[in-house]
Amino acid sequence: MLFKPAKQQFVARKTIAFDDAAFVVVPVPYEKTTSYGKGTRNGPAAVQAASYQLELWDEETKAETWKKGIFTAAPVNCALPENKFFPLLESTVEGLLGSTRALPFFIGGEHSITQALLPPFIRRYKNLSILHFDAHADLRPSYEGSAHSHASAVYPASRTNRLVQIGIRSVGSDERQYHNAGNVVTHLMHESLDLKKLERAILRELTDTVYLSIDVDGFDPAVMPGTGTPQPGGFLWYEAMRLFKAVCAAKKVVGVDVVEVSPVKGSNITELAAAKLIYRLMGYLS
Repeated sequence: MLFKPAKQQFVARKTIAFDDAAFVVVPVPYEKTTSYGKGTRNGPAAVQAASYQLELWDEETKAETWKKGIFTAAPVNCALPENKFFPLLESTVEGLLGSTRALPFFIGGEHSITQALLPPFIRRYKNLSILHFDAHADLRPSYEGSAHSHASAVYPASRTNRLVQIGIRSVGSDERQYHNAGNVVTHLMHESLDLKKLERAILRELTDTVYLSIDVDGFDPAVMPGTGTPQPGGFLWYEAMRLFKAVCAAKKVVGVDVVEVSPVKGSNITELAAAKLIYRLMGYLS
């Protein structure tokens, strides 16, 4: 078997065979460039543990999505230096896409991992677009000496593919030239409070095949407080679910990452919310 199972599976109490899975969860506990709050390396394990507290019957989708089959792989080795880690992660994703028809979910870890997650999808799916849910534009060519920074997470993909950004409420002076130019369409949060209008816009702007990159700080800190660089004024739970549901219904979603969970000591809010988000998205995509 190409992927070894994790000791703790997402949601399920027992391991399903890799070949029988409708969804494959890949933990990527990478943290090297966080510039404010730390702890994203602990995110995947915390989300997996929190998933055991979810009800298996989802109250919105009215289904026990786990019965479709969820396989959780062992975490990717993140102890390598940057110049070796990113090629390893990219080749891991390439191998995953070549070995299963299951829909992959990647749990970070810092957002920089998206740089290695996207290229195999871009090569496999013509005219792929990316829906980027985030508080930050993440369009810096490099940041603090690293082109693989969390602040540069979607810059490489934006050079070649359509990138639609929602939830954005922080744009640096060195990235504003990119945030509404070329392949990039950015919906600044304060200008996008009409959800009906925003939903119509993103469905029009995205291509038929979509990758979802979800930084949990795209949510308001009231929903996801445990993240390294929170910003006020983000999406509330049902606002975000409405948009994700619309995209999942109208488009072919081929991959998802959920990143930047940074567990807070004494609080389980963010990891539980992230686990529910992943399970809900699986339900939308079933």
